[in-house]
Amino acid sequence: MGERTPFITLGRHLKYVREQLHQSVAEVSGAVEIDEQTLEKIESGQERPAEDILLLLISHYGVEEQQALQLWELAEYDASAPEQLKIETDTSAGQKVVMLLAMDMRTIYSDGVQADVDQAGVTLTFTQASGKSQKTPVARVGMSAEQAKAVVYTIQQALLKSQYGTGSKFLPPGK
Repeated sequence: MGERTPFITLGRHLKYVREQLHQSVAEVSGAVEIDEQTLEKIESGQERPAEDILLLLISHYGVEEQQALQLWELAEYDASAPEQLKIETDTSAGQKVVMLLAMDMRTIYSDGVQADVDQAGVTLTFTQASGKSQKTPVARVGMSAEQAKAVVYTIQQALLKSQYGTGSKFLPPGK
């Protein structure tokens, strides 16, 4: 009795794309932060990638819209594209351009931030210390000045809530 490989077609497609990009299993697994063995099981069809992992692979490989949707369907996920898999069309340059944006919802921790403000708004560059006083950027977020004010307010409220709790403070009842 042979091994069960229910996602063999999906795995073969993903392996083909990786090989066409001349990337090793180690490179891709490192880029999407999964074990090499897990990627090998996915590529052999033994394991279906979790939705977020498939989105990360689609994003990492930079596949076109139709191929991304095909991979999604081969994984037997809902036929409609997920909310994180946004397909946008830009005609500002006079030609139709389709961009596939797979949103990465992993949490990135940092120990530093730099804020730059200009006419366009605010850009926050989050950094992580990496060696002797060297900071490596790990994420950048841009927003309007109004949105930045709302973010500051939201953070202040969250910090106050964590410090003082959510319950109302009442005086003790009289005797």
